[in-house]
Amino acid sequence: MPSNCRPNYYDYISRGYSELYEEEQLKKLRIIKENLKTDFILDIGCGSGISKNIFSCKIIGIDSSFNLLKKAKFPRILAAAENLPFKNKSFENIICVTAIHNFNNYKKALSEMKRIMKKSGAITVLKRSKKYDRIVKDIKKMFNVVEEINEEKDLILVVN
Repeated sequence: MPSNCRPNYYDYISRGYSELYEEEQLKKLRIIKENLKTDFILDIGCGSGISKNIFSCKIIGIDSSFNLLKKAKFPRILAAAENLPFKNKSFENIICVTAIHNFNNYKKALSEMKRIMKKSGAITVLKRSKKYDRIVKDIKKMFNVVEEINEEKDLILVVN
């Protein structure tokens, strides 16, 4: 296990993750699919791989929770979002759904997303996060936000 991927909260709740979050995540993913046309995505903070239930395109997932990654039904990598193990501009599209507020250094993760993203992406920010305002401000500073979608629990930012 990479040193920056120690067992975390999501490893401990992995058994009941889908029961807790799947319905909520599927709703956000449907909105993202309507607003992000893609054939191939990197799902950053992919968790148990719920995005595969919505997207029929090729998906690679990355997450720091080993136990959640074991559940994903697509190629996946155990790594932190702050150190994405990919070359510059290596993914047409990225998604990051209700995960960014959990990253150790969300600014570094945003910088990594921008570095590997070739075309566009969607980043959702949990409205009740204590870092919400700072995260949204930094996303708008680093990316061109083409659409803001107010979802019940998250703000969905479509970026390029």
